[in-house]
Amino acid sequence: MALSDSVTTCLSPPVHYAICKLGFEKKDTYDINNILSENGEVCWQAVTEHVCYLESDQSVDYIKSIRSLGPVCESINLYFKSLTKEQFVIQYALWFRWTNYTELFLEVFDVLQYTQTTEVALGLMKLTSCLERALGDVYLLIGKDCPFLLRDLLASEQLAVVFGQAVMNVLRVFIGSPYGLNLRNVLWHGFASPQEIPVKYCAMLLFLTAGLGQLLQTYLLQTKCILVHRPYVIFVSLEELDVFPGKYLTISKYLNHETLSIAEELVKLSSFVLKTMLPFWMAALTAFKQSRYADCVILLLPQLEVGLRLLFTTTNQCPNRLLTAEVKFLSKVSYDLMLAKRLDNEEVNQLPAVLEEPAMASEFLWDFLNHQEGPRIRDRLSHGEINLEAFPREVANQIVAFAITLLCRFSDEDMFAFKEHMVIKPLMNCASCYRSRFHPISRLKKQVLECMKSIHLWPELPTVPKEHIQTIKGLEGNAEASTLILMISEIISQLQQYMPQNCCSSDDPINSVLTERLLIELCDTCICTLYSPRPVLEILVVLRKISTQCHQVSEQVIASTELRYKQWMNKTLRSRQRHNYLRMLNSIKFLSPVLRFILVLITLELVNVHLVCRKNPFDYQQYLKFLKSVLQYTENLVTYTSPEKNKWDETMELTNKALIKIRKISDRKLMLMQLAT
Repeated sequence: MALSDSVTTCLSPPVHYAICKLGFEKKDTYDINNILSENGEVCWQAVTEHVCYLESDQSVDYIKSIRSLGPVCESINLYFKSLTKEQFVIQYALWFRWTNYTELFLEVFDVLQYTQTTEVALGLMKLTSCLERALGDVYLLIGKDCPFLLRDLLASEQLAVVFGQAVMNVLRVFIGSPYGLNLRNVLWHGFASPQEIPVKYCAMLLFLTAGLGQLLQTYLLQTKCILVHRPYVIFVSLEELDVFPGKYLTISKYLNHETLSIAEELVKLSSFVLKTMLPFWMAALTAFKQSRYADCVILLLPQLEVGLRLLFTTTNQCPNRLLTAEVKFLSKVSYDLMLAKRLDNEEVNQLPAVLEEPAMASEFLWDFLNHQEGPRIRDRLSHGEINLEAFPREVANQIVAFAITLLCRFSDEDMFAFKEHMVIKPLMNCASCYRSRFHPISRLKKQVLECMKSIHLWPELPTVPKEHIQTIKGLEGNAEASTLILMISEIISQLQQYMPQNCCSSDDPINSVLTERLLIELCDTCICTLYSPRPVLEILVVLRKISTQCHQVSEQVIASTELRYKQWMNKTLRSRQRHNYLRMLNSIKFLSPVLRFILVLITLELVNVHLVCRKNPFDYQQYLKFLKSVLQYTENLVTYTSPEKNKWDETMELTNKALIKIRKISDRKLMLMQLAT
């Protein structure tokens, strides 16, 4: 029997007891009229009196509190089930406005009326993320930097000031504290199956959210404060997220009814899926078919984590981790640990080897979930940062396609026909050759190419007609520029042996080497981004800053050239401004090859430093000094070429000094590159 068939729960015994049994031990019944006033307001004292405290330090006794609050939750659940939708809207819709998403809470009320446990779990996941976002907005009425973690937010003094500490303690029994029910984390990390989440806890959180709205209204009236909602995160450059099924192919063509039908069959047969979690998978695919893209991804992300955790615990021989959702382990069995190079005992993580193609899972997951410049989908969804109603299909496409590749990868050999199917095979092929898009290395490559495109616009910039230019003292000779070009040529000749030979010409090293074509070839060099050594990451920070400065110089040159040309043609420049404009035109003739040279240089650094750090440890601090000196030069260049300064003669002098320094240490650079080869 496969492990995925034999596992009946992912909750450890203590956590399973707390969630599934503890709140059902007391059989008391509570009259709802003792919990709600005649006008529908929450009688908070009747709720907070059920929170118990330890005698030792007066901190919350979560076990006794869960047991005591259980019957209260049941009474509220029964009360909500007795209401019609119209009654609920009339009495409570107003109190959900503070969340900035009233419709979601009305939707959760609908869920409570049915016994679909999967929908209850989904509703609870959406409710907790929205509630967290709203509480963060309240926090900012008083505080400055909103805590990232829900447990820190609920434990903050700021929320205690607004709602009262006793009320916050009630909330922490259900979410936020790893010692309580911790419903949010248990669901978002994929530990709980649909049938393990009691409906009454969803009802209780709906009730508490309305009660918080009532308390907040009182606070706002007393303080004359206005609650401001932070804007949602919007995914930009969605084309960067377009991974599947590959270049020139349309994902919508492949995620059609036929593909999704195959996916449903794979879910039932793949060893990647725990059988207790199968309803979540089926609900996710149904949501996708119904164009409920946020719901689809919310349901799928925890299940991807469960499947990978199953592989992780099996390959690393730590099966107890599959069943752990306790305080000391909960944060250590999520994606962060599973994608790490080493386990917390310093042994090598075996999961990438089992995946065969690490890029198939690790690189994709790092890109979509972890990298700071990536979409960070799970974080943003679970913390309520995304407008669920406007969740883009483009993102759901990629998550569903990726999930299908994992289902195929971990299915039996007799599933070969599925893997070779005409709509599945392109997805598998694309996954196997995936390259990171949001690792700092990938972002540097993108920066360099964008900067080169900007510099390539210079020759197209408008310039003063020759007949308008009079000979101006100081511009007749071009000896300095010639010297700079000569220095660049010398350095390039030393570096040419480390460049693609089809991009070089000894006859004209400047124009044949410092090209977009060369940069594209260098950027196409496959560099392993998984588990980049610390020296590489530190060096990358500097290289990216250099690239950013170069791009800013280019944009300043473009803006200044266009502005001055317009002023020249309109004859609005004073004599000194005209002279300065012509100096600028003279200077940018050499500045273009200089900037292109720097871009080629930092791209070569990227390729070679990465190889050296992987092969041979070296004193990278000394090497960083050199890079920081180049950074200093580009920062000064930004200042001198700014519209406010316009110091073009000084720019030439600055460049001359920088190139002399680069040439002096070129031998050391060559040694580094020899180490790489």
